[in-house]
Amino acid sequence: MAEALADSLTNPLCRRLGIRLPIFGLAHRVEVAAAISRAGGLGVYAAARDGPHELEDKLRLLRRLCPDHPVGVDLLLPSGLPEHDSREAVAAAVPQAHRDFVRGLFDAHRVPPATHGNFFSQYVRSQSLFDEQMDAVVASGVDVFAAGVGTPPQVLGRARAAGQQTIALVGSVRHAEKAIAAGADILVAQGYDAGGHTGPIGTFTLVPQIVAAAEGRPVIAAGGIGTGAQVAAAFALGAQGAWLGTLWLGTREHELPAALAAKLMAARSEDTVITRAHSGKPCRVLRSAFSDAWDAPGAPQPLPMPYQQALTGELLAAVEEHEIAPLMYEAAGQSVDWLRRIEPVADVMQRLVQETRDALRSMTPYMS
Repeated sequence: MAEALADSLTNPLCRRLGIRLPIFGLAHRVEVAAAISRAGGLGVYAAARDGPHELEDKLRLLRRLCPDHPVGVDLLLPSGLPEHDSREAVAAAVPQAHRDFVRGLFDAHRVPPATHGNFFSQYVRSQSLFDEQMDAVVASGVDVFAAGVGTPPQVLGRARAAGQQTIALVGSVRHAEKAIAAGADILVAQGYDAGGHTGPIGTFTLVPQIVAAAEGRPVIAAGGIGTGAQVAAAFALGAQGAWLGTLWLGTREHELPAALAAKLMAARSEDTVITRAHSGKPCRVLRSAFSDAWDAPGAPQPLPMPYQQALTGELLAAVEEHEIAPLMYEAAGQSVDWLRRIEPVADVMQRLVQETRDALRSMTPYMS
């Protein structure tokens, strides 16, 4: 990798990873992740929704798009799931009342059947799937591996043996201790404000707790970060960087469907909700008719992972394919409030850096 050019924001973690700016972007498209890295940060591709062969192709594309800058990949690795990816076995355990409820959503919103599958309708999260995804990761040549949920020691060991820096996202001191024991090199303190699978502790409370528990490891702050002032605040809390996810949904490179983009641009922080209806685990998403239906009186309780996905996979595939606007949603944090227009990744990065510099300068009077 080309050596990163020096910058006033370049810190020890940046130098360790070969990047110029302490801004880390979790992106659901490789084009976005590559653009973040080319702009001086570290783009991390969120690969949890890819089958193994699709992941191989996407990581090759990621490296082609960004041959001279470090890039990363993120997977979900929760424990306690089935050993093998058997859709039939998992589907057979889904109660009929839950099936009827989902059929009611199909009918109420006049959702046509999907003509092709997506991750939710084709795969079941299982240990065998995680193993195959990890095979693709270690063979890819990416520089950083991030464990978004769960930190199996053998998985982190495989990544480190492949020469990858390992990052663990944690939502509590207990999770941080497990990640350290598993061999994580870097910790991301992900607060309650974050989109996706998140815990109950707010970002401002969590970050200094994880810094204190990190045993000298670098810590990156995550959860609700959408401005450079918040990046500067992360430094004040003891973090060496900021991890953003939601903000990249509004980038040109992400190419969101128009209906979903409009919902995100109109949303405020209070328009995100934590629900188990998406995956079976607590997950912060943009509020929609889908999440409202599961919260309504008389609705069944969402099933544990991976049964909830097996139940709703065909519906979500059809909603995505046919762009059924009321039911469309995405994992999004409280930082959705700063999504106001579609713009290139490079412009977002430039604004974040300028805002960070401005915020740090504004603190100068307090240091005299």
